[in-house]
Amino acid sequence: MEALEETEEVGQTPEDADSLNISDFLDDLEADVTVEEASVPSDVPGFDWSSIDTSHLPSSYKTNSRQEKELLQLADHFLEQYTHLCPDRKPLFVHPVNECGVQKFVSTTLRPTLLPFPELYYWSGCASFVCDYLIMEPLKCPITLPSSLYSPTTILKYQRGNCFDFTVLLCSLLIGAGYDAYCVNGYATREMCSLDQTQEVCPLLRKPPEVPEEEDPNKYRIKYPLEPQSKFELQQKAKKEEETEPGQEEEREEEVVTEVEKPKRDPLHGLRVHAWVLVLSGKRKVPETFFINPFTGNHHSTVDECFLGIESIWNHRNYWVNMQDCRQGCKDLSFDLSDPICWEIMFSESNEPSQLPTESPKKDTDDMEKGEIDMSFEMPLSWVARIKVSYREYENPFSQGKKVILYNKAKLEKWAAYANGDGLVERLTVYADSGCTEEVEVKEWFKHREDLLYMREVNKQTQLITDYFRPGHPLLLKAHSYTSLEPETGHTVEYYHTARVDGLWKRFENATEMTEYFVGREDFLHMRHIELGERDKKMQMAGIGTDANHRPIVQIKEYFHRNPEKPADEDIEERIFMVIDDIIQLTYHLEVHDTIASKVVFCRVIGREKREDEIFLSRENSVTYQPWSSEKHRNMLHLYNLLWELRAEQKLLKQQVRDSEAEMLNILTVREDEEANIKLSPSMYNTAKRGQQHEATV
Repeated sequence: MEALEETEEVGQTPEDADSLNISDFLDDLEADVTVEEASVPSDVPGFDWSSIDTSHLPSSYKTNSRQEKELLQLADHFLEQYTHLCPDRKPLFVHPVNECGVQKFVSTTLRPTLLPFPELYYWSGCASFVCDYLIMEPLKCPITLPSSLYSPTTILKYQRGNCFDFTVLLCSLLIGAGYDAYCVNGYATREMCSLDQTQEVCPLLRKPPEVPEEEDPNKYRIKYPLEPQSKFELQQKAKKEEETEPGQEEEREEEVVTEVEKPKRDPLHGLRVHAWVLVLSGKRKVPETFFINPFTGNHHSTVDECFLGIESIWNHRNYWVNMQDCRQGCKDLSFDLSDPICWEIMFSESNEPSQLPTESPKKDTDDMEKGEIDMSFEMPLSWVARIKVSYREYENPFSQGKKVILYNKAKLEKWAAYANGDGLVERLTVYADSGCTEEVEVKEWFKHREDLLYMREVNKQTQLITDYFRPGHPLLLKAHSYTSLEPETGHTVEYYHTARVDGLWKRFENATEMTEYFVGREDFLHMRHIELGERDKKMQMAGIGTDANHRPIVQIKEYFHRNPEKPADEDIEERIFMVIDDIIQLTYHLEVHDTIASKVVFCRVIGREKREDEIFLSRENSVTYQPWSSEKHRNMLHLYNLLWELRAEQKLLKQQVRDSEAEMLNILTVREDEEANIKLSPSMYNTAKRGQQHEATV
């Protein structure tokens, strides 16, 4: 568009741009339009579209029907008027030739199709499938429109195409899924046109925008004075900063040297032709109009600076020419297609007769007939055959079995389902440097695993591994963090607590301690911490296993939330069982007006031999501090009964600790077996394998 050619970055007038000689830019294109091999794989070097076999194609590909010929005549008439009224505008992309060399109107090249896969009912699934299934081919010349537009069926067969081929296929799927989608012919940045994402942050690493905290609307709140500061200290601080400035400047210079070089100025900025998809709000409950880049499948706002202007858009029903100024890119564009000032429509969509007042019924009838003849036009059906994708093609979208995308300090690898024996389908590697030499973190995604593992994070600096599981694991696992599957080496396990009776949602264990976290328990317990001692070395020397040689329990701490149904001085907040020292300590909750918590401590009687079923209580071995309690809580009988209950609780807790240790050992054994014998469940689309699996289980 002329508006785009007049941008300051290009620094050329429309006349200069029109007089550009394409051959003069061949040297620049080799350097500036370089497509990363990882992003644009080429499994067939030097693929020649002119050599493809078209003999098997239907007759609609090779000839035009009467209605199509009429459509082409109307399009030519529109182009004549457009060229006359807008002589400085670039040519429109209206009726390129197809793979058989026959001119076809672009709207009829769209074939709305809803494929029988649940993921392709949503725009994100359609966009991901297209960008993964097809191999990107750059336009022969980055500033001119392609001379041909092949059918989506041919593009799917050979799994490659340029931005217009990507866009037509994606738009066909989106319209078939019920979206108000349009193909866009416009201009974009060099990075978008060449699929260069090395300067972008990987979408999987982008953090969601932070929601700003709302300010307190109370303008009459008390304003506290600012903290006083010493002027002398401020002066001394300023002197130190002046002394350290030279060193900081040297560090900044080093940072500038090591910083990644920014992309050079593009001499073709604003002239590079690109095609993408526009999705209008309204249908399918789309709240806001947005763009889809067919090369990446990413969602973009209509004010994204990567999109520099629009020449025209079309769908399977009509064609619109943009009449708005694009000097500021697409930021200020209106996408109200019913506005004739902003968009010039090629074929009027109004089939209603004129509603102007008339003098006689006869004249009204004549006007109605005239209106119907002049305004009505039915777009021919698509000449493209039905779009078909088999389940094998859907589940194996990569022609080479793998796809690699390079981002800024990150690399994303994708595999087809069942391509790897462990079910790996994606791997994201994050690097510390732009040269991608030092790994920081690795994330892996899995599919179809019977152990329900779907993601794994590996911290390369600490070697910490975290596995994430979908609901339904036999051990109710949600996440498992570890450095080794050996027992007592530091393990953190998260559970789907709603499926557990005890409400346990997290457990951490190492050689010396174990901590458990609970949610939604009736006794209001929310944390339990256990300190463990060293095993008996004599038993270890004798070769006795860990199952019989348990670690001694040193101490058990339990923490409880407030129970509003109990008085604070009867509601325990912290309970400590010092098992080896034979001490039990209770700390109660505080009331709102209290400052010191009530406590009860039961100690061992010095010089008295401990017996299992005996409780000895005296004022010497019990210490109570309950300043806010009643006389009942100071009664020795009450304390005696309380101590009986605590002894029974301690016995149960010891058994629970042993059960927790056994459960952790079982988890490690099961996980080690699952990793050693990985099994993948058959695809829901593979009826043969699912039938075999069903027969094997019957």
